Amino acid sequence: MRIDYRRAFPGAMQAMVGLEEAVHESSLEPELLELVKMRASQLNGCAYCLDMHSKDARARGESEQRLYVLNAWREAPFYNERERAALAWCEALTLVADTAAPDDVYEQVSAQFSDEEIVALTLAIVAINGWNRFAVGLRSPVGHYVSPYGRAHAAADGAGGST
Repeated sequence: MRIDYRRAFPGAMQAMVGLEEAVHESSLEPELLELVKMRASQLNGCAYCLDMHSKDARARGESEQRLYVLNAWREAPFYNERERAALAWCEALTLVADTAAPDDVYEQVSAQFSDEEIVALTLAIVAINGWNRFAVGLRSPVGHYVSPYGRAHAAADGAGGST
């Protein structure tokens, strides 16, 4: 780890956690949020967040198959229209310098989500992109996260420790 950012600037961490709390108070499904966090983390190459959110998704009941194929979600039949819209929005915002958040993607997301949900989904994407930048840029150690959402995954992957 380059810097223990949680200790170096606790107020910043409190602000980031506040973003997460606001998103989790919305009506967005926790499983959908895990898929979005996984997809942004794939795009950003964030091993720490991929480790965390794959474990959280599994603990929340997500299937191995959907997690394995997430990188190619457009070609896979396992994602519903709401998930597809969220994943497209996630990609458009994560890669905003290249995509400029196109109107067709916004139309897709607005057909599946209320205005409040779009704001919450956008905030979730903002938050995970921020966390990815902390973890990649400051080299968070990978592999020791244990999900607080359940124990089913722990026996399967032998993960230990905590963050």
